Amino acid sequence: MQADIHPKYNDVQVTCSCGHSFTTGSTLGKEALSIEVCSQCHPFYTGKQKLVDTAGRVDKFRQKYGMKK
Repeated sequence: MQADIHPKYNDVQVTCSCGHSFTTGSTLGKEALSIEVCSQCHPFYTGKQKLVDTAGRVDKFRQKYGMKK
């Protein structure tokens, strides 16, 4: 293995938009990282389904590809 070709691996403080904060390792090179979704607020882990519909995309999809009677 060659010496000095790998990036530095440091601890990074991660903060989610929900307020949850934790420490992890990263080669990012920053001391802090801001994310939108974490395991405390992700629907898969919480069991709560959130549907974010911007500009009516879900309704447009359902009208275009919905069940035909």
